[in-house]
Amino acid sequence: MPGYFMPPVSLIGAGVVEEIGEQIRKQKGTKVLVVTDKILIELGIVEEVVKHIEAEGIEMVIFDDVQPNPTVKNVEDGLELLNKEDCNLLVSIGGGSVHDCAKGIALIVTNGGNIIDYQGVDQSTKPSMPLIAVNTTAGTASEMTRFSIITDEERSIKMPIIDWRITPNVAINDPLLMLKKPAALTAATGMDALTHAIEAYVSTNANPVTDSVAIKAIELIANSLRKAVSNGDNIEARENMAYAEFLAGMAFNNASIGLVHAMAHQLGGLYDLPHGVCNAVLLPYVEEFNLIANQERLVDIADAMGEKTIGLSTRAAADKAIEAITKLSKDIGIPQRLSQLEGVKKEDFEILAENALKDACIFTNPRRATKEDIIALFEIAY
Repeated sequence: MPGYFMPPVSLIGAGVVEEIGEQIRKQKGTKVLVVTDKILIELGIVEEVVKHIEAEGIEMVIFDDVQPNPTVKNVEDGLELLNKEDCNLLVSIGGGSVHDCAKGIALIVTNGGNIIDYQGVDQSTKPSMPLIAVNTTAGTASEMTRFSIITDEERSIKMPIIDWRITPNVAINDPLLMLKKPAALTAATGMDALTHAIEAYVSTNANPVTDSVAIKAIELIANSLRKAVSNGDNIEARENMAYAEFLAGMAFNNASIGLVHAMAHQLGGLYDLPHGVCNAVLLPYVEEFNLIANQERLVDIADAMGEKTIGLSTRAAADKAIEAITKLSKDIGIPQRLSQLEGVKKEDFEILAENALKDACIFTNPRRATKEDIIALFEIAY
């Protein structure tokens, strides 16, 4: 469906988090539910944000029970606290897991029912509660998208909820909040952003607007991710990655994503694995599968990643993109095989493939995949 979705207000750059109190006032917030996780509290990152809320004299309550792969129960528990404390605005502080949970809470508080009811595309009928998303990682872009991924514990699946009404009202990306993130997390989230940009660029819903931001994101990631992983205090690299993940979010929020995510969601749902790592492992294998459907697009990706393609055939130049993805992944310490990820078993590939076929992300993949194709890809990646 043609269209373009993003937050009405997006702030990016060192020090912009200082404006959060003003943004809460503009959204008519009087009592705020802060959604986050315990690790970010321990790292002191939450305090770096809430001190600016306190300075405005705004009441707040903290919900810090979000898991790395947020669950239906996380959403229900957060909603219960919000209602108990009579909050009228949400602030999420964290990465994709925290933002996704907050989106789920914001959706249910106004629309009712259970978050399971909203799996799929645009299932809501009422605006969500206002949400200000303060991002602390350069990866998921959940702070500015209409996507939320919630794990249904009973079915052991990740549910994609794609709804324009859950797009945050304000997105804040301050690279100063990202400096304390460890190298492994920087690597995984950075590869998540790269996956977003690449899948959006080869998507069947791609258009000139999404193409422009996807290619720029790929270029920034290729030039900055290694630097951010090797030296987490490199503010220039951190800021470039903040822009890159936001641009990648702009791309996939509107062009959607593809088979990498459809498969990665199942790994995360069944084994509770880190989403960025799952994407990173699968990305080169899936794009090799996609290659025959979109060679010219992969040539563009190779060029954006700094590969020399002049004088090569289209196929050889397209292969350079897959090589560049693999090399970047290796350089920053990402596992290269599913067998290196805890718990992954070959006997689960059939059910993983069946669930991937039901994932909404698969519909914009450039090459149609059968259940047998997906099983084969899991096996090749193993």
